[in-house]
Amino acid sequence: MGNLIDGRGIAEKVYVALCAQIAELKSKGITPGLAVVLVGGDPASRAYVRSKDKMSRELGLHSVKLELLASTSQSELLKSVEELNRDPKVHGILVQSPLPKQIDEAAIVRALDPRKDVDGFHPLNVAKLAMGDATGFVPCTPLGVQRLLIETRVDIAGAHVVVLGRSMIVGKPVALLLMQKAKGGDATVTVAHSRTKNLEEVTRSADILIAAIGQAHFVRAAYVREGAVVIDVGINRVEDKMNERGYRLVGDVAFDEVAPKAKAITPVPGGVGPMTIAMLMSNTVKAARQFSSS
Repeated sequence: MGNLIDGRGIAEKVYVALCAQIAELKSKGITPGLAVVLVGGDPASRAYVRSKDKMSRELGLHSVKLELLASTSQSELLKSVEELNRDPKVHGILVQSPLPKQIDEAAIVRALDPRKDVDGFHPLNVAKLAMGDATGFVPCTPLGVQRLLIETRVDIAGAHVVVLGRSMIVGKPVALLLMQKAKGGDATVTVAHSRTKNLEEVTRSADILIAAIGQAHFVRAAYVREGAVVIDVGINRVEDKMNERGYRLVGDVAFDEVAPKAKAITPVPGGVGPMTIAMLMSNTVKAARQFSSS
């Protein structure tokens, strides 16, 4: 399909550029280091952590994978975070979500050294994104969405972007990112959600529609105007007895309905997902570079 946006291919381009940056840092005696913390054994989280650790090692980063029991207390996790904050070999820290019920996730995020918060969720980094301060870290999925649009040569400046979803993980940060007065920005952004009146009408007005609402196949053909660019951030499991795993992964967009109308569209899997990991690696290298120059 000619209008398919190849997230895996674009992620590979990111890695090629990162390899040169990593080699330059290593020539100065600096090996970028990423620590990923997993609490409990959630299968999806375990798979994400495994893929992040694998990519870190492939790129030659110093990789730390800290696996803690599901019964880990808040104070124990805070102690581990503090140790990583102090570790000079670690430039980036990611605490994998979701966390067990006994953990206050917001408190863990606030405990991170914001200079090592490569997930971009610390309040200081959120503020830097809102202010357009390039020294901050942007959450990886929104950054990946922007990079997909840039690499696909989608004209973001002046475009009407509708973001479907208002989470702090995707919806709000991607809106802030695309409206910035900078390369890959200057869009007019509308943030819509499940309570938006005349939702179909709002999404049909989009030049670029970013679906991040967390519901399988929510965006049908009627939600999309002819010639729009559609970025599907959703990743949902739906039952599939024909699949040996008993399920398959689908996006928030009803792909088969929407793809014929779209100028360009991301598949699920293989669209935004690979870019999220690529941007995590990019943020880690950026953190190492900023530590080296401070």
